[in-house]
Amino acid sequence: MSNFAGLDLGRPLVMGVVNVTPDSFSDGGDHADTENAIAHSFRLAADGADILDIGGESTRPGAAPVSIDEELSRILPVIEALADAGLTVSVDTRHAAVMTAALSAGASIVNDVTALTGDADSMGVVAEKDVPVILMHMQGEPGTMQDNPSYADAAMDVRQYLSARIDACVAAGIDKERIAIDPGIGFGKTLEHNLDILGRLHLLSELDCPVVLGVSRKSFIGKITDVKDPKQRLGGSLAAALAGIDQGANILRVHDVAETVQALAVWDALTKTNEQQ
Repeated sequence: MSNFAGLDLGRPLVMGVVNVTPDSFSDGGDHADTENAIAHSFRLAADGADILDIGGESTRPGAAPVSIDEELSRILPVIEALADAGLTVSVDTRHAAVMTAALSAGASIVNDVTALTGDADSMGVVAEKDVPVILMHMQGEPGTMQDNPSYADAAMDVRQYLSARIDACVAAGIDKERIAIDPGIGFGKTLEHNLDILGRLHLLSELDCPVVLGVSRKSFIGKITDVKDPKQRLGGSLAAALAGIDQGANILRVHDVAETVQALAVWDALTKTNEQQ
């Protein structure tokens, strides 16, 4: 597990979020048109993003689905522009047709909130194209996932689910070295579930796949701090992200790239100093 998508995992990687949507939970509408989305993506790359994660369908709690054509019209021009510039692009989608078109446009990673279960053809697309994939855990659907999430043991249940999805992907012909996993913080989980998963994130590292962690601006931070505006949750986002790195996370999916890169630089310097003592 030395690299993912050709990127060295010797240090934590930063994935910059680019929501080309009008309704995402923290930045809906900020980058909804092509020109703004492309400009924002280049800013994130300049700030130090290793991967740019482009999504055209909001999966926030209560979100309604959009048509395939609408999703494609939002993301394809952005992906093409970034790929033409030589940047590493992931497509955040749960639809096989969108995966296929995005990969043809230059995306090199598939990031699926349904862990390739949301579309019967998606696993075949990833296997055929032989591309890296991020499998995320989500209980239920975005529209209803926060209605009444329930687990016997949240951290262990998520581990078991992702372990089974890894096995299913490998059986379908997807190389395990191309698989990363994401516990899906906030996707069908209460505050207590999220804290349990974050506190035992090392359980996922034991599955020998890179761990992607998305805690940026999430509602659990607002519940802990009583900060209602997602854009004002940077401090909590950084604290949760660094705690995740200490628990074995390899890739941080974030909105605030420059601040995360700075925090990681300090974390890295302190870690190296401690190792030398």
